[in-house]
Amino acid sequence: MKASEFLGLQATHNPHRWYLPLHPGICTRANFLFGGCGLAAAVTALESTTGRQLVWATGQYLDYGRPPAVLDIDVIVPVSGKRTTQARAVGHIVDKEILTVNAALGDRPVDVEGQWATMPQVPRPEDCEPPPRPEATDSIDSRVDIRIASGRWGMAEEGRPSGDGRSALWVRLPEIEMSAATLAIMADWMPSGIGPALGRWAGGNSLDNTIRILNVVPSEWVLCDIHVHGVRRGYAHGRIHLWSQDGVLMATGGQSAIVRILG
Repeated sequence: MKASEFLGLQATHNPHRWYLPLHPGICTRANFLFGGCGLAAAVTALESTTGRQLVWATGQYLDYGRPPAVLDIDVIVPVSGKRTTQARAVGHIVDKEILTVNAALGDRPVDVEGQWATMPQVPRPEDCEPPPRPEATDSIDSRVDIRIASGRWGMAEEGRPSGDGRSALWVRLPEIEMSAATLAIMADWMPSGIGPALGRWAGGNSLDNTIRILNVVPSEWVLCDIHVHGVRRGYAHGRIHLWSQDGVLMATGGQSAIVRILG
C-alpha cells in the first residue's frame, strides 16, 4: 500500500491542493492527528506535486487536528531549480492553520557517497518484547507493531534516569510500503524516549518534526535509534536515526517536544 492510501490523502483537480480526511486510523489515542501522519501527508503531497524525491522536510505543529474534519494541504513552490526544488506545504482546517512544512526535494548525480553513523547493537525484532500497551484501539496504535530493542518504555523506575538518554525501538507498519513518508511517520516516535531518559512516566507533544532522507531501502522493520539530548523548562530536544534491518541509515530526524509528566 502506498502512503497516500494508508493516510487517505486525496488529490484534487488542482495539482497544488490535496485533502486529508481525518479519521481515527491516523490519529492518536487522544483523538487528534498523529504528527508523523501529518508530516507524511505533506511529504507525499510535496513529492507528488513537484515530481521530485524528498531531501529533507521540517514540520511545525501549530494546532490539533481532530476528526471529523478535513485537512486541506496547499503546496507552494517558490523555487524550482535544475536539480533542487524548495517548497512548502500548509495544512489547514477551514481557516485554522494546523501545520506548516518546509522542504527541499531533488536528486543530484554526484558519484560520491558514504555512511559514517553506526547502528547500535540490539537484538533482532523477533527476539524483542512488545511494550506493555492497552489493547489496540481504533487509532494509529492499531496499525503499528513495536518491539523494545533497548531501554525502557513508558513507566520507568522513579529516580532511575537512563544516564545517556538513549533507547531504541523496532517499528513496523505492515500496511504500507517503505518510502520517505513512511519514515516520516516512524520518526515521530522520538518523544517515546523522554520517559526512559528521565526515569519517569513521561511523554511529549511534538512542536516540530524534521526528517532528512539518506537512503530509502526495503525493510520490514525499522530500528528507531533515539537519543534525547536534554530536558529543560518543560521542553525536550532529541534526535532519531532510522535504520534498516541490514544496517542502512535510511533517515535521521529531530524534534522538540512539550514534556508531559504522566505520573
